[in-house]
Amino acid sequence: MFSYADGATMSAKKDALVNIGGFLSINNPDLAMQCRNLLIVTEGFPTYGGLSGRDLEAVAIGLQEVVDENYLNYRIRSTAYLGEKIVAAGVPIIEPPGGHAIYIDAKRFLPNIPPHEFPGQSIMCELFIEGGIRSVEIGSVMFGKYDKDGKILSPPMELVRLAIPRRVYTQSHIDYVAEVVIEVYKNRDKLKGYKIVEEAPMLRHFTAKFEKL
Repeated sequence: MFSYADGATMSAKKDALVNIGGFLSINNPDLAMQCRNLLIVTEGFPTYGGLSGRDLEAVAIGLQEVVDENYLNYRIRSTAYLGEKIVAAGVPIIEPPGGHAIYIDAKRFLPNIPPHEFPGQSIMCELFIEGGIRSVEIGSVMFGKYDKDGKILSPPMELVRLAIPRRVYTQSHIDYVAEVVIEVYKNRDKLKGYKIVEEAPMLRHFTAKFEKL
């Protein structure tokens, strides 16, 4: 399978049920050598890449468990359950939900807040204030670019991602998340946009500071 690509990456945090690790594969031997050399001076030797023996063992076990059909059915059904509950209350999401996350459609959730005022960020902040729920904006904060006049060029979609950790949440946890999302949606007319007051030149969505409008 990998022979058909120039390279590939895999995050063990997403696919192997562990808290760290992954791999990079490259078909170009010269480039692979450069990567291995860089790895040695930045992370560790190629056979462990800075990971502990415990993490390597967890990756080996996780890659076996992650293809178990009972586990996959539970994970996919848990995500679908959250999607179904909030959709029934009118919350707009990207459908159908997959196994990794629920994506709230911020444009439809907050049509009164334009992209340059970051509707996804507004929802994300309110979810945390209302119920301590951490989410991430995937829209104009993460991908928006500035034009020559300093205006935000918005991406096609404004989303809020509710990523579901593996083997962490029970049904009661998912019910709580749904209740908070629905409560925020009921009070959506009270939500305000945000402006960026401080940002890094790259990857600003990790460290940017905002102010409510």
